[in-house]
Parts: sequence; C-alpha cells; structure tokens
Amino acid sequence: MERLVRSCYRQGGYVFAKKAGSNAHGAGDVHIARLASNENPEAPSPAAVAAAQAAVLSANRYPDERVDVLVTALRAYYGDYTFVTGVGMDGVIETLIRTFVDPGETVAISAPTFSFYGLAAQAQGARVVTVPRRPDFSVDTDALIRAGKEAKIIVLCTPNNPTGNATSVDDVQRVLDEIKGILFLDNAYVEFSGIDYLPLMKKYDNLVIGRTFSKVHSLAGLRIGYAFVPAWLHPFYLRAGTPFTVNSVSAAAASAALSDKDHAARYIAQVQVWRKRFAAELKFPVLLSDANFVMVDVAPHTGDEIVEKLAARHVLVRSCRSFTGLADHYIRVSVGEDWENELFIRELNAL
Repeated sequence: MERLVRSCYRQGGYVFAKKAGSNAHGAGDVHIARLASNENPEAPSPAAVAAAQAAVLSANRYPDERVDVLVTALRAYYGDYTFVTGVGMDGVIETLIRTFVDPGETVAISAPTFSFYGLAAQAQGARVVTVPRRPDFSVDTDALIRAGKEAKIIVLCTPNNPTGNATSVDDVQRVLDEIKGILFLDNAYVEFSGIDYLPLMKKYDNLVIGRTFSKVHSLAGLRIGYAFVPAWLHPFYLRAGTPFTVNSVSAAAASAALSDKDHAARYIAQVQVWRKRFAAELKFPVLLSDANFVMVDVAPHTGDEIVEKLAARHVLVRSCRSFTGLADHYIRVSVGEDWENELFIRELNAL
C-alpha cells in the first residue's frame, strides 16, 4: 500500500534538532545544555501561566474560531493592524499557501533558510523555486525579484534561520516594489534585531508579516503564530484555515504574555550579551546575528561531527546540514542560560 503515498513524502521531511537526552550519551542526571532549537530558556511569564490555568477550566468547549481574545490583545499591543493566527508560524505558512497557491504555481524562497516553507509549498502541489543568497548570506534582491515575477508567494525570512542575518527595510521595500505576488516576511526573530518592518504594512497591500510567541515570549510548547495581513486578505485566510486551530489555553496565555514586557526584555538583553561573547570567545568563526542564535563555521569539521561530539559533553546544538544550499561545516547555537552558554564555549573550544 506504500505506493499510494504521495511521492513528495516517500523520503525527506522536516529534520528536527536533537532533543535533551536523545543524544547526550550516558548523561544520567547531568544537566544538558539545550541550545539546538532557538528556544527561550526562561519559563513563561507568570501572567501567561495564570491565564492558561484559568482557561483550562473551560477546555470542554471549543475555542473562539476568530481567537478574538488574542487579536484584541495584539491590537492593543501593536496598534490598528489586521491579524490572523495559526498553530505556530508553521500553521500561518500552511494556511497562507493554501489560500493562494494552486498546484503547479510557483513559490519562490530565499535560501538557505527554514526548510518548512518548501515542505508546505510542496504539500500544496506548488513548484518551489529556491533563490540562492550571496556568499555572505545576504539576500540577492535582483535574483529574488526575477524569480518573484512569476511567483504567487515569495518567502523571505529576516532575521534568517539559520544564518542569523537580517535584510534591510530598504531591500525588502525594493522587492515589494517589483513583484506582483505576495511577499511573506517571516519575522520570527525580529524582536532580537531592533529592525521595524511594520511601517511597510501601511504602504503595501501584498505584504504579510509573520510572528510567533515561541521565542521572545517563551511559549514554544503552546504553538501560537500570528501575522499582520492587509485587510482585504483577512476573510480569504479565514476560509482557507482549518477550524479551531489555536486552542483557548494557548490564546489566553499568549494574550497575557504580551502584558509582561519585562519578561521579553530580559531575554532580549541576554541575547545581546551572549551574541557578543560567542563572537569574542569561540575559536571558530561566528557569523554576525540579529536573532537569538548564532551560526558557527566549524570547518574543517562537519556540522554533524561537532553535534555528536558536543552531545557527548552534554551540549545540544543544531547541525546545519539539512538546510538546502548550505555547506556542511556549520552549526546553529541558541542563546540559553548563562551556564549553558559557558559550557558550550568551553566544550567547543576544547575539541
């Protein structure tokens, strides 16, 4: 019966980072530095926890299909924008592609980058066009515009995963000025960059900006994504979306998390300190990053080799081998707690 499975799923698929204990050989009760998944090491805001606990009491009822409690909180936080939600950024991406792309139509992706864009596009039967970045990992805007001429959706991650670098507002605006389709700007890590792309929403009706509560707000386990969309898109996105995707507990926690600005500010400050320390103290080259992680060039070793060696020393990082178009001598390392970051520096430098 395997012959009935679609060809795009007979191999490949998303490559997950190592989990705590899965490859930390003989770790026992030893603490494991979890630096592989770009998570916030701090527990969620107490306000978010309290809101989630209260919402559980009504979990016997279906959630609000429009997630009004979260949308209202987002408008209070950001201003008068139109929002849509999804189960993590992945859910927003899937629904956006489903809204626009018929089988055989083109989705253009600036790469190397987060692999799920291509997987979601393939699942919709799209033709995926990968647009390579320049050798320094900056976006080749001319190439992206050329590819975008025929694309329904153009995907650009900034700051980019896994390279960490951000694309300037001017370059994003140049792309928007030239393309005819939708530009999906993945801003999952934008809080760590100091760059504000939101003014572009007031100027362009073909821009969608995706965000997440997984990083700066410490809610990765609750899977809450959202996006700023032009008002005309809102009803079509809702029609294409799966019913009741964002659950009521997640919506309540996310709404409350927005009220705790100190919680987010602490981790942003932590990231800013440790990006500098990684660059200054590691013996391997560290790429400049605007995200809550850095990419490290571990040549002449391979990324997989370093991941295995560090796991044996109770440090989990991410090999970049699975990122299409990226040479196999990079690792991606999240900013964790102080002790995790110090252990990583010590163990990598000792290899």
